[in-house]
Formats: sequence, C-alpha cells, structure tokens
Amino acid sequence: MNVSVVVPALNEEEPIAAVVREVTATAIPREVIVVDNESTDRTAEQAETAGARVVRATRGYGWACAAGVAAVSKDCDIIVFLDGDGSDVPALMPALLDPIYHGTHDFVIGSRIRGHREAGSMNFQQVFAGYLAGFLIRLLYGVRYTDMCAFRAIRRDALAKLDMREKTYGWNLEMQMKAARAGLRILEVPVDHRRRAGGTSKVSGTLRGTFLAGWRIVATFFRIALAKS
Repeated sequence: MNVSVVVPALNEEEPIAAVVREVTATAIPREVIVVDNESTDRTAEQAETAGARVVRATRGYGWACAAGVAAVSKDCDIIVFLDGDGSDVPALMPALLDPIYHGTHDFVIGSRIRGHREAGSMNFQQVFAGYLAGFLIRLLYGVRYTDMCAFRAIRRDALAKLDMREKTYGWNLEMQMKAARAGLRILEVPVDHRRRAGGTSKVSGTLRGTFLAGWRIVATFFRIALAKS
C-alpha cells in the first residue's frame, strides 16, 4: 500500500525541517506533504529544503488537512496525519499502519494519554478534553477513544466516505465521530509524545487560542451528534 503523510503547519519554521527528515527517515511514505497554513515565517521554504512537497491552504487547521488530502497522489492508499511542531514521533508510524496493512482496521489513531508523554508536552485542558470527548463518543456510538491526537492513519477510501467538512480545530473530532458513526474498523494505539521542538502552540500557547479551539471542538461535537446519519 502507498502511504502519503500530511503535515499541517502554521509558523513552524524552527521544527518543520526536522519533522520532514524524521518522516522521510522511516522510508515508509511515498510522499510527505507539508501544508503551509498562511505562515508568516519561512515554514514553506524550510519544508521544501528538507524534501517535502509544499501546498498552501487558507488559515484554519481543517482547511490545511483538507488541502493535504486533496494533494495526495492518485495511487495513495493510506493517509497519515501528524503535527508539524515535532511533538509526534514518526518512527512510531508502523504501529498505526500495520493494522491497516493487515486488513484488520480502517482507521488507527494514536493515544498520547496511553503512551509516554514527555513532561510539559500536554496541559491539563488537552488531557481532560480527550477524556471527555472519548466518554461522550462512547455514549453515542459505543466506540472508545481516550484522545484527539493529530497522529493518525486512515484508508484513503474510508476517509472519502466521511464527507469531512470542519475547517478549524474540530477536524480531528469530526473524523473520530464520523468514523464511529460509519462503522469503520477503529483502533487506538499508545504513542509517545514530546514537547514541541520550537515555536509557539496555536492552541495551548495562549488563552485566546485555548478558548477558540475549545469552542470549535464543542461546536463540532454538537453539529455531528445532532446531524442525521
């Protein structure tokens, strides 16, 4: 199966080159696509220098993910998503991909909660949000999640069926809810998580970012939960 890796990035000039090189060093993906989400620094240039293909998207995490999906090659079978801040560990991709390779699962998501977390890599709000979302999704669909980790792999054809529409930080939650509702074969696996390698978090780095991300996640939850199947 051919694997494409999509890396949304907004002002990640410091860590992005190392992220691309780590992904490439696994010798797993056919291509690495960095989506420049209207950065005001040299994120795009650094990513290209490291060997990624760079595409551009309107500001918004969901816009970036959607642009990356649209840009993958025609022969792509599996899409892996991971963050551009250096917090995810690309060497752990086999844990996400093997269940899909073996035909037992369609969607595999990493859980930072169940893995080893470097001190300071997640704040209380992130941990609590993952547990709360997981609890509510289990009540709705009977699927257990412990996290909304960006590090995930999904069959391309399965993702296409989910009709993803969220353009902000609710993208990850929308995917998890729609995957559960659609009856995809889902697996959550422990993954390690590191402190970001540079720059400032767009979510937990500021009070405003935390509030806006939280609001979009809550709005996404109710939109999907109340929508018709």
